[in-house]
Amino acid sequence: MTLLLLPQAFSVCKVNSVSSVDFTREFVFFARTDDELSLVCETAYAPQDCIAREPGWRAFKIEGVLDFSMVGVLANISGLLAKAGISLFAVSTYNTDYIFVKENSLDKAVEALRGSDFVFR
Repeated sequence: MTLLLLPQAFSVCKVNSVSSVDFTREFVFFARTDDELSLVCETAYAPQDCIAREPGWRAFKIEGVLDFSMVGVLANISGLLAKAGISLFAVSTYNTDYIFVKENSLDKAVEALRGSDFVFR
């Protein structure tokens, strides 16, 4: 399976509203639940008025379209990263999954995944 390492730095944010979110950017992941509004976006474009903000994340994109019948893709990645002592933040879209790791764990994460069946582009 091929992973694309995205060059951008990302932030995970908790926001009051979406009024200052730039949805025209290439990577904006947004979720609304009954008790929060969460946003993952490029750090350079993170809103200034966040309730909470955790910068310093990097992302891998699983290349290609993942069929909904595929089983264990995230479990495999999270297991390999857990074995290496690396926490992750995952976001799934209709087509694929994005795995976020802290910048200071990036090299170790690449090494852990490269040692399995993953190829980086």
